Amino acid sequence: MYISSRSILAILLLPCVALAQQANVNLDYNPQKNTDNLTAYSAPLNSPEVHDDQTVTFRLRAPNAKEVQLTGVAIQTALGGGRGGRAFTKGENGVWTLTVGPLKPDMYIYYFNVDGVQIADPSNSIAGFTAMPPYSQLVVHGNGPAYYDAKNVPHGNVTRHVYHSDVTKGERELYVYTPPGYDRTKTYPVLYLVGGSGDLPSNWVYDGRVNFMMDNLLAEGKAIPMVIAIPNNQVLHRNHPQHTELTFKLFEEEMRKHVVPLVEKEYSVRKDPKGRALSGLSMGGRHTQFVGFNSLDLFANFGVLSAGDANSEEVIKDFLNDPNVNDKVEYLFVGQGTGEASGFIGARCIALHEALVNHKIEHEYYVGGAGAHDWATWRHLLYYRFLPNLWRTE
Repeated sequence: MYISSRSILAILLLPCVALAQQANVNLDYNPQKNTDNLTAYSAPLNSPEVHDDQTVTFRLRAPNAKEVQLTGVAIQTALGGGRGGRAFTKGENGVWTLTVGPLKPDMYIYYFNVDGVQIADPSNSIAGFTAMPPYSQLVVHGNGPAYYDAKNVPHGNVTRHVYHSDVTKGERELYVYTPPGYDRTKTYPVLYLVGGSGDLPSNWVYDGRVNFMMDNLLAEGKAIPMVIAIPNNQVLHRNHPQHTELTFKLFEEEMRKHVVPLVEKEYSVRKDPKGRALSGLSMGGRHTQFVGFNSLDLFANFGVLSAGDANSEEVIKDFLNDPNVNDKVEYLFVGQGTGEASGFIGARCIALHEALVNHKIEHEYYVGGAGAHDWATWRHLLYYRFLPNLWRTE
Protein backbone atom coordinates (compact mmCIF):
# COMPACT_ATOMS: atom_id res chain seq x y z
CA MET A 1 0.00 0.00 0.00
CA TYR A 2 1.38 3.41 -0.95
CA ILE A 3 0.24 6.86 0.16
CA SER A 4 2.03 9.96 -1.05
CA SER A 5 3.79 12.28 1.35
CA ARG A 6 1.23 14.98 0.60
CA SER A 7 -1.56 12.76 1.94
CA ILE A 8 0.44 11.73 4.99
CA LEU A 9 1.47 15.26 5.89
CA ALA A 10 -2.06 16.56 5.45
CA ILE A 11 -3.09 14.07 8.13
CA LEU A 12 -0.09 14.26 10.44
CA LEU A 13 1.00 17.86 10.33
CA LEU A 14 -1.63 20.38 11.25
CA PRO A 15 0.00 23.82 11.32
CA CYS A 16 -1.64 26.82 9.68
CA VAL A 17 -1.45 30.27 8.15
CA ALA A 18 -0.29 33.28 10.11
CA LEU A 19 -3.58 35.09 9.47
CA ALA A 20 -5.55 33.16 12.07
CA GLN A 21 -4.74 30.76 14.84
CA GLN A 22 -4.80 27.08 13.81
CA ALA A 23 -6.36 27.73 10.41
CA ASN A 24 -4.73 24.54 9.08
CA VAL A 25 -4.12 25.95 5.60
CA ASN A 26 -0.35 26.19 5.17
CA LEU A 27 2.52 24.47 6.96
CA ASP A 28 3.44 27.70 8.71
CA TYR A 29 6.13 28.04 11.35
CA ASN A 30 3.83 30.05 13.69
CA PRO A 31 0.56 28.10 13.74
CA GLN A 32 -0.54 29.29 17.18
CA LYS A 33 -0.05 33.01 16.67
CA ASN A 34 -3.41 34.78 16.65
CA THR A 35 -3.46 37.92 14.54
CA ASP A 36 -7.11 38.01 13.46
CA ASN A 37 -8.62 37.01 16.82
CA LEU A 38 -10.31 34.00 15.27
CA THR A 39 -10.89 30.85 17.25
CA ALA A 40 -9.71 27.50 15.90
CA TYR A 41 -12.45 25.61 14.09
CA SER A 42 -14.72 23.72 16.53
CA ALA A 43 -12.68 24.95 19.51
CA PRO A 44 -14.45 26.64 22.44
CA LEU A 45 -11.73 29.33 22.73
CA ASN A 46 -8.13 30.13 21.76
CA SER A 47 -5.54 27.88 23.39
CA PRO A 48 -2.64 27.96 23.26
CA GLU A 49 -2.00 31.50 22.08
CA VAL A 50 1.67 32.16 21.34
CA HIS A 51 2.79 35.77 21.46
CA ASP A 52 5.75 37.28 19.61
CA ASP A 53 7.66 37.70 22.88
CA GLN A 54 7.52 33.87 23.20
CA THR A 55 5.10 33.96 26.13
CA VAL A 56 2.15 31.59 25.86
CA THR A 57 -1.40 31.81 27.15
CA PHE A 58 -3.37 28.62 27.79
CA ARG A 59 -7.14 28.62 28.32
CA LEU A 60 -9.70 26.04 29.36
CA ARG A 61 -13.43 26.42 29.89
CA ALA A 62 -14.25 24.18 32.85
CA PRO A 63 -16.76 25.96 35.12
CA ASN A 64 -17.16 23.02 37.50
CA ALA A 65 -13.45 22.23 37.89
CA LYS A 66 -11.76 22.82 41.22
CA GLU A 67 -8.14 22.82 39.98
CA VAL A 68 -6.44 23.05 36.59
CA GLN A 69 -2.72 22.62 35.98
CA LEU A 70 -0.33 22.63 33.03
CA THR A 71 1.76 19.44 33.00
CA GLY A 72 4.13 17.44 30.79
CA VAL A 73 7.86 16.70 30.94
CA ALA A 74 8.75 18.74 27.86
CA ILE A 75 6.92 21.91 28.90
CA GLN A 76 8.03 21.57 32.53
CA THR A 77 11.67 21.25 31.45
CA ALA A 78 11.37 24.33 29.25
CA LEU A 79 9.91 26.26 32.19
CA GLY A 80 12.78 25.34 34.47
CA GLY A 81 11.72 21.96 35.80
CA GLY A 82 10.34 21.37 39.26
CA ARG A 83 7.73 19.01 40.61
CA GLY A 84 4.03 19.37 40.00
CA GLY A 85 2.23 21.42 37.39
CA ARG A 86 1.67 25.13 36.83
CA ALA A 87 -1.63 26.28 38.31
CA PHE A 88 -4.26 28.09 36.22
CA THR A 89 -6.40 30.93 37.56
CA LYS A 90 -10.20 30.71 37.27
CA GLY A 91 -11.89 33.72 35.71
CA GLU A 92 -15.29 34.75 34.39
CA ASN A 93 -17.60 32.25 32.68
CA GLY A 94 -15.63 29.35 34.12
CA VAL A 95 -12.55 30.03 31.91
CA TRP A 96 -9.24 29.05 33.47
CA THR A 97 -6.15 30.93 32.23
CA LEU A 98 -2.39 30.58 32.55
CA THR A 99 0.39 32.59 30.87
CA VAL A 100 3.95 31.24 30.97
CA GLY A 101 7.31 32.07 29.44
CA PRO A 102 9.04 33.39 27.56
CA LEU A 103 10.00 30.02 26.11
CA LYS A 104 12.77 29.18 23.69
CA PRO A 105 11.31 28.73 20.18
CA ASP A 106 10.68 25.00 19.80
CA MET A 107 7.89 22.41 19.91
CA TYR A 108 6.70 21.14 23.29
CA ILE A 109 4.32 18.38 24.33
CA TYR A 110 1.94 19.31 27.15
CA TYR A 111 -1.22 18.24 28.97
CA PHE A 112 -3.86 19.77 31.19
CA ASN A 113 -4.57 18.17 34.54
CA VAL A 114 -8.16 18.84 35.61
CA ASP A 115 -8.99 17.70 39.12
CA GLY A 116 -6.45 14.90 38.85
CA VAL A 117 -7.41 13.78 35.32
CA GLN A 118 -4.84 14.25 32.54
CA ILE A 119 -6.32 15.47 29.25
CA ALA A 120 -5.22 17.05 25.99
CA ASP A 121 -6.03 20.72 25.41
CA PRO A 122 -9.52 20.57 23.82
CA SER A 123 -8.92 23.82 21.91
CA ASN A 124 -5.63 22.78 20.31
CA SER A 125 -5.96 21.10 16.91
CA ILE A 126 -2.26 20.18 16.89
CA ALA A 127 -2.73 16.99 18.86
CA GLY A 128 -0.63 13.88 19.12
CA PHE A 129 -1.92 10.43 18.30
CA THR A 130 0.44 7.60 19.14
CA ALA A 131 0.50 4.53 21.32
CA MET A 132 0.73 6.94 24.28
CA PRO A 133 -2.29 8.83 25.74
CA PRO A 134 -3.31 11.77 23.52
CA TYR A 135 -1.32 14.94 24.06
CA SER A 136 -1.17 18.49 22.74
CA GLN A 137 1.66 20.15 20.86
CA LEU A 138 2.78 23.70 21.59
CA VAL A 139 4.70 25.44 18.78
CA VAL A 140 6.60 28.49 20.03
CA HIS A 141 7.71 30.41 16.96
CA GLY A 142 10.76 32.60 16.48
CA ASN A 143 11.33 35.22 13.80
CA GLY A 144 11.09 32.72 10.96
CA PRO A 145 10.99 29.01 10.14
CA ALA A 146 13.10 26.79 12.38
CA TYR A 147 15.39 23.99 11.22
CA TYR A 148 12.52 21.50 11.59
CA ASP A 149 9.91 23.57 9.71
CA ALA A 150 8.73 23.27 6.12
CA LYS A 151 10.68 25.84 4.10
CA ASN A 152 10.58 26.87 0.45
CA VAL A 153 13.16 24.25 -0.57
CA PRO A 154 12.93 21.02 -2.60
CA HIS A 155 11.04 18.41 -0.60
CA GLY A 156 11.37 14.66 -0.47
CA ASN A 157 8.48 12.22 -0.26
CA VAL A 158 7.19 10.12 2.60
CA THR A 159 5.50 6.84 1.68
CA ARG A 160 3.53 4.57 3.98
CA HIS A 161 3.84 0.83 3.40
CA VAL A 162 1.51 -1.71 5.02
CA TYR A 163 2.74 -5.31 5.09
CA HIS A 164 2.01 -8.61 6.80
CA SER A 165 4.42 -9.77 9.48
CA ASP A 166 4.95 -13.41 10.28
CA VAL A 167 6.79 -12.26 13.42
CA THR A 168 3.93 -10.32 15.04
CA LYS A 169 1.20 -12.24 13.18
CA GLY A 170 -0.54 -9.18 11.78
CA GLU A 171 -0.46 -6.14 9.51
CA ARG A 172 2.19 -3.54 10.21
CA GLU A 173 3.31 -0.20 8.84
CA LEU A 174 6.58 1.28 7.64
CA TYR A 175 7.27 4.86 6.56
CA VAL A 176 9.98 5.63 4.01
CA TYR A 177 11.46 9.03 3.18
CA THR A 178 13.09 9.50 -0.21
CA PRO A 179 15.13 12.66 -0.83
CA PRO A 180 14.22 15.37 -3.34
CA GLY A 181 15.01 14.20 -6.85
CA TYR A 182 15.12 10.54 -5.82
CA ASP A 183 16.45 8.63 -8.85
CA ARG A 184 16.05 4.87 -9.06
CA THR A 185 19.09 4.68 -11.36
CA LYS A 186 21.20 5.77 -8.39
CA THR A 187 21.91 3.83 -5.20
CA TYR A 188 21.39 5.55 -1.84
CA PRO A 189 22.55 4.72 1.68
CA VAL A 190 19.64 3.93 4.00
CA LEU A 191 18.98 4.89 7.61
CA TYR A 192 16.59 2.74 9.65
CA LEU A 193 15.17 5.09 12.28
CA VAL A 194 13.06 3.92 15.22
CA GLY A 195 11.15 5.49 18.10
CA GLY A 196 10.84 5.02 21.83
CA SER A 197 8.36 3.43 24.20
CA GLY A 198 4.85 4.34 23.07
CA ASP A 199 5.96 5.77 19.72
CA LEU A 200 4.64 4.77 16.32
CA PRO A 201 6.51 5.26 13.01
CA SER A 202 4.52 8.43 12.32
CA ASN A 203 6.09 10.10 15.38
CA TRP A 204 9.37 10.64 13.54
CA VAL A 205 7.36 12.55 10.91
CA TYR A 206 4.87 14.34 13.14
CA ASP A 207 6.93 15.06 16.28
CA GLY A 208 10.43 14.53 14.91
CA ARG A 209 9.90 16.35 11.60
CA VAL A 210 12.74 14.20 10.22
CA ASN A 211 11.60 14.69 6.62
CA PHE A 212 11.66 18.48 6.88
CA MET A 213 14.99 18.42 8.72
CA MET A 214 16.47 16.23 5.99
CA ASP A 215 15.05 18.50 3.26
CA ASN A 216 16.62 21.52 4.95
CA LEU A 217 19.98 19.84 5.50
CA LEU A 218 20.14 18.79 1.85
CA ALA A 219 19.18 22.29 0.70
CA GLU A 220 21.98 23.67 2.89
CA GLY A 221 24.48 21.14 1.55
CA LYS A 222 25.01 19.72 5.04
CA ALA A 223 24.06 16.06 4.54
CA ILE A 224 24.38 13.20 2.08
CA PRO A 225 21.16 12.25 0.21
CA MET A 226 19.77 9.13 1.84
CA VAL A 227 16.65 7.02 2.17
CA ILE A 228 15.17 6.94 5.68
CA ALA A 229 13.04 3.93 6.63
CA ILE A 230 10.97 4.25 9.80
CA PRO A 231 9.70 0.85 10.98
CA ASN A 232 7.51 0.15 13.98
CA ASN A 233 9.76 -1.14 16.77
CA GLN A 234 6.78 -1.95 18.99
CA VAL A 235 6.82 -5.72 18.55
CA LEU A 236 5.40 -6.70 21.93
CA HIS A 237 2.99 -5.08 24.37
CA ARG A 238 5.09 -2.51 26.23
CA ASN A 239 3.70 -3.69 29.56
CA HIS A 240 4.34 -7.36 28.86
CA PRO A 241 6.12 -8.82 31.93
CA GLN A 242 8.88 -10.22 29.69
CA HIS A 243 9.24 -7.20 27.45
CA THR A 244 12.96 -6.78 28.10
CA GLU A 245 13.71 -10.47 27.58
CA LEU A 246 11.69 -10.82 24.36
CA THR A 247 11.60 -7.51 22.49
CA PHE A 248 15.15 -7.40 21.13
CA LYS A 249 15.08 -10.83 19.49
CA LEU A 250 11.64 -10.15 18.06
CA PHE A 251 12.68 -6.80 16.62
CA GLU A 252 15.83 -8.31 15.11
CA GLU A 253 13.72 -11.01 13.48
CA GLU A 254 11.29 -8.36 12.18
CA MET A 255 14.16 -6.34 10.70
CA ARG A 256 15.81 -9.33 9.05
CA LYS A 257 12.66 -11.07 7.85
CA HIS A 258 10.48 -8.15 6.75
CA VAL A 259 11.75 -4.58 7.08
CA VAL A 260 15.15 -4.73 5.40
CA PRO A 261 13.93 -7.03 2.58
CA LEU A 262 10.93 -4.76 1.89
CA VAL A 263 13.05 -1.62 1.73
CA GLU A 264 15.68 -3.25 -0.47
CA LYS A 265 13.01 -4.58 -2.83
CA GLU A 266 11.11 -1.32 -3.21
CA TYR A 267 13.98 1.20 -3.16
CA SER A 268 17.34 1.63 -4.79
CA VAL A 269 19.48 1.40 -1.68
CA ARG A 270 22.84 -0.02 -0.73
CA LYS A 271 22.85 -3.58 0.54
CA ASP A 272 26.17 -3.61 2.35
CA PRO A 273 26.59 -2.96 6.11
CA LYS A 274 28.46 0.31 5.59
CA GLY A 275 25.58 1.54 3.44
CA ARG A 276 23.06 0.89 6.23
CA ALA A 277 22.54 2.73 9.53
CA LEU A 278 20.33 2.02 12.53
CA SER A 279 19.33 4.70 15.01
CA GLY A 280 16.69 5.19 17.66
CA LEU A 281 15.64 7.25 20.65
CA SER A 282 15.17 5.97 24.21
CA MET A 283 13.81 2.41 23.80
CA GLY A 284 14.82 2.68 20.14
CA GLY A 285 18.33 3.53 21.29
CA ARG A 286 18.38 0.28 23.22
CA HIS A 287 17.13 -1.53 20.12
CA THR A 288 20.01 0.11 18.26
CA GLN A 289 22.48 -1.36 20.76
CA PHE A 290 21.04 -4.77 21.43
CA VAL A 291 19.88 -5.45 17.87
CA GLY A 292 22.27 -3.29 15.85
CA PHE A 293 25.45 -4.16 17.74
CA ASN A 294 24.43 -7.80 17.39
CA SER A 295 23.95 -7.42 13.63
CA LEU A 296 27.22 -6.13 12.25
CA ASP A 297 26.53 -8.20 9.15
CA LEU A 298 23.64 -5.77 8.49
CA PHE A 299 24.68 -2.41 9.95
CA ALA A 300 27.91 -0.44 10.30
CA ASN A 301 26.49 2.95 11.35
CA PHE A 302 24.65 3.61 14.60
CA GLY A 303 22.94 6.46 16.42
CA VAL A 304 22.11 5.85 20.09
CA LEU A 305 19.90 8.72 21.27
CA SER A 306 19.15 9.13 24.98
CA ALA A 307 19.84 5.49 25.76
CA GLY A 308 22.46 3.17 27.18
CA ASP A 309 22.80 0.65 29.95
CA ALA A 310 24.31 0.99 33.41
CA ASN A 311 25.80 -2.48 32.89
CA SER A 312 27.07 -1.88 29.35
CA GLU A 313 30.28 -3.80 29.98
CA GLU A 314 28.22 -6.96 30.39
CA VAL A 315 25.18 -6.58 28.14
CA ILE A 316 27.14 -5.64 24.98
CA LYS A 317 30.33 -7.51 25.87
CA ASP A 318 30.49 -9.34 22.52
CA PHE A 319 30.47 -6.03 20.68
CA LEU A 320 32.95 -4.42 23.06
CA ASN A 321 35.36 -7.36 22.87
CA ASP A 322 35.25 -7.85 19.11
CA PRO A 323 38.89 -7.23 18.06
CA ASN A 324 37.76 -6.04 14.62
CA VAL A 325 34.92 -3.78 15.71
CA ASN A 326 36.61 -0.54 14.60
CA ASP A 327 36.98 -2.01 11.11
CA LYS A 328 33.34 -3.11 11.03
CA VAL A 329 31.80 0.11 12.39
CA GLU A 330 31.81 3.13 10.12
CA TYR A 331 30.20 5.69 12.44
CA LEU A 332 28.89 5.35 16.01
CA PHE A 333 27.12 8.26 17.68
CA VAL A 334 25.96 8.43 21.31
CA GLY A 335 24.02 11.55 22.25
CA GLN A 336 21.70 13.01 24.85
CA GLY A 337 20.14 16.31 25.85
CA THR A 338 21.61 18.68 28.41
CA GLY A 339 18.41 18.45 30.46
CA GLU A 340 18.68 14.67 30.93
CA ALA A 341 22.43 14.30 31.45
CA SER A 342 22.18 14.39 35.25
CA GLY A 343 19.37 11.82 35.57
CA PHE A 344 19.27 8.03 35.41
CA ILE A 345 18.95 8.04 31.60
CA GLY A 346 21.96 10.31 31.39
CA ALA A 347 23.87 7.90 33.60
CA ARG A 348 23.05 5.09 31.17
CA CYS A 349 24.37 7.12 28.24
CA ILE A 350 27.54 7.93 30.15
CA ALA A 351 28.02 4.26 31.06
CA LEU A 352 27.78 3.31 27.38
CA HIS A 353 30.20 6.07 26.42
CA GLU A 354 32.69 5.02 29.09
CA ALA A 355 32.48 1.36 28.07
CA LEU A 356 33.25 2.34 24.48
CA VAL A 357 36.18 4.47 25.66
CA ASN A 358 37.52 1.66 27.87
CA HIS A 359 37.53 -0.71 24.90
CA LYS A 360 38.98 1.91 22.54
CA ILE A 361 35.97 1.80 20.23
CA GLU A 362 35.83 4.87 18.03
CA HIS A 363 32.65 6.91 18.49
CA GLU A 364 31.26 10.39 18.92
CA TYR A 365 29.74 11.33 22.26
CA TYR A 366 27.69 14.52 22.41
CA VAL A 367 25.51 16.34 24.94
CA GLY A 368 23.57 19.28 23.56
CA GLY A 369 20.32 21.11 22.97
CA ALA A 370 18.06 22.67 25.56
CA GLY A 371 15.73 19.69 26.01
CA ALA A 372 15.56 16.72 28.34
CA HIS A 373 14.08 13.30 27.47
CA ASP A 374 11.82 14.75 24.78
CA TRP A 375 11.54 15.57 21.10
CA ALA A 376 13.36 18.89 21.45
CA THR A 377 16.46 16.82 22.26
CA TRP A 378 15.99 14.20 19.54
CA ARG A 379 15.35 16.74 16.79
CA HIS A 380 18.49 18.61 17.89
CA LEU A 381 20.65 15.48 17.97
CA LEU A 382 19.58 14.41 14.51
CA TYR A 383 19.81 17.77 12.79
CA TYR A 384 22.98 19.14 14.33
CA ARG A 385 25.06 15.99 14.72
CA PHE A 386 23.87 12.61 13.50
CA LEU A 387 22.39 13.22 10.05
CA PRO A 388 25.16 15.57 8.86
CA ASN A 389 27.86 13.07 9.85
CA LEU A 390 26.37 9.94 8.28
CA TRP A 391 28.47 8.63 5.38
CA ARG A 392 30.76 11.65 5.46
CA THR A 393 33.93 9.58 5.96
CA GLU A 394 33.50 7.26 2.99
